[in-house]
Formats: sequence, C-alpha cells, structure tokens
Amino acid sequence: MFDSLIFAVEVTLPISLIILLGILLKRIGWITDEFANTGSKLVFNVTLPCLLFVNIATTQLSGVLPVKLLVVASLVSSGAFLLLHFLAFRIPTQGARGAFVQGACRGNLAIVGLALSLSAFGEEALAITSMYLAIIVLPVNIFSILTLYYHQAKSPSVAAIGMNVLTNPLAIAIVLGILVNSIPIFIPNLLMETADYLANMTLPLALLCVGGAIRWQEFRASRLLYLAMAFKLVLLPLGATVVGYVFGLRDVELGVLFVMMAAPTAAAAYPMVRSIGGDHHLSAAIIAGSTLLSMFTTTIGLFILRFTDIL
Repeated sequence: MFDSLIFAVEVTLPISLIILLGILLKRIGWITDEFANTGSKLVFNVTLPCLLFVNIATTQLSGVLPVKLLVVASLVSSGAFLLLHFLAFRIPTQGARGAFVQGACRGNLAIVGLALSLSAFGEEALAITSMYLAIIVLPVNIFSILTLYYHQAKSPSVAAIGMNVLTNPLAIAIVLGILVNSIPIFIPNLLMETADYLANMTLPLALLCVGGAIRWQEFRASRLLYLAMAFKLVLLPLGATVVGYVFGLRDVELGVLFVMMAAPTAAAAYPMVRSIGGDHHLSAAIIAGSTLLSMFTTTIGLFILRFTDIL
C-alpha cells in the first residue's frame, strides 16, 4: 500500500507544486493576469505545437499506434458529450447548459494530461499520448462548439467549425509531424533542435500559467459547478477506466486513458463559452475548481489503480 501511495504522490506532486507556485507568484505580484494570458497563448500557439511536432516526427509511429486505446477513448468521449448534451435540457437556465456540458467533458489534455502521463510513465508514454492527442483533440473541440451553439439556440456555422479545426495550432503540428514522419521529409538538425528547445518550455510555462489564471472569486455555491466537477474528475475517469479494462487495456495504455480522462477542464473552454455565448462565470468556476481538485482525485485514482495491480 505504501509503495502505491508513493507512486501516486510522486506522479502528481511535482505538477501540483508548479500550479501552486503559479498561484503564489500571482499572489505576490510576480505573475499578472496579462502574463498568464500571454503565456497561455504562447504555449498553445508555439511551444506545445513544437512539442507535438518533434515527438511525432521523430517517433516510429507504426509500432506505437494504440488502436484499442484510441477506440475506447473516442467512444467514451463521444458518449459523455451526448449523454450530458441531452441531460442538459433539464437545466432551467439556457445559458448554463452549454457551459456545463463543455466543462464536464472537455479535459485539459494537452497540458495537464500530457504532464501527468509523462510524470507517471516517462518517455514510454510520450508517443502514445501524442497519438491520443492527435485523434481525440479535434472531435472534442468539434463537440464543444456544437453543444455551445445548440444550447444557445444558434445554428452551428459550418464555416466557423471548419475554420476552428483548420487553424488549430495543435492540429497543424500533428498533421505536419505525421507528414514528416511518413514521407519522410528531411528537416535540418538546426530547426529540429530549435523546435526541441521551444518544446522543453511547454510544461513548466503552461502549469505556471494554469496556477496564475486561477481566480478565487469565481468559486460560488452552485449545484451545476459541483455536478460538473464530479463528472469530470470522478465519473468520467472511473467509467473510462472500467470500459478500458473490459476491452483489454492494461499497464501504460490503461494508465494514459485514466490520466487523460481525469484531467481538469481545459482553460480554452472559457473563451469559447464567452465568444459563442453562455454562462462564462460558470465555465471559469469549473476550470478553477477542477484544476485544484484534480490534484487530489488523480492521486487517489492512481493509488487505487496501482494498489490493485491494475497498473
């Protein structure tokens, strides 16, 4: 039991400490809202795409494509969105429906999920996690846009959805990485090393910005807030892990599935809710609350999986 607890704490504690450091630096004024916003944009548009591109371009993809993992993750993610999409009609406030569905289903896969996967399983998980992101990120974004439009009584714009997908820096990096890997295309070492330097900035900068973006005033007594967090941090990862285990996933692949499903709500959910329309206050509260509580729920989940010898 003690070894299992140490494993779980060693995985989540370094990431939690960097997020808490971001909160502290924001508190003493060394990190500002402008820094957190600018840093998050830098991560999303530059350093994280570099990380995904370098990893995919330099990995032997034919030997690491986790087909069963991707099928399970796709089914669970789609099922979660559809389930909550229809349950959301019971919410009397129309503006809260889309924010609730997105907050409960859309995880911070590319930052917190990736960081936890690497911390738990090392470089062995990097290729698997990159392919997970390559397949899951785009449909999750599309589901998020559709549910927000639908619950705001607006017609989903095909052009807006297409533009969101085509201009997504993560999607572009993933496609370029697959092309370079598959054709193959020669990339000078100078460019690859530069991209690698930028890639190494991703996780510490992103986690500091996550901590710096947390606003305590966004917490409020809201039943929808706690229902969304309970689904995102407990029910979704629990259900996904059970389904994955039944389908035969084990070891690193099952661990990656749990960690990615247990990731807190993506920070990108807030600007999307605000731009399309909806209860952005609820969205901000779900992001902040799930980010803080995920430190504990992920630790407990990893402890249980390790203690029961599932991992």
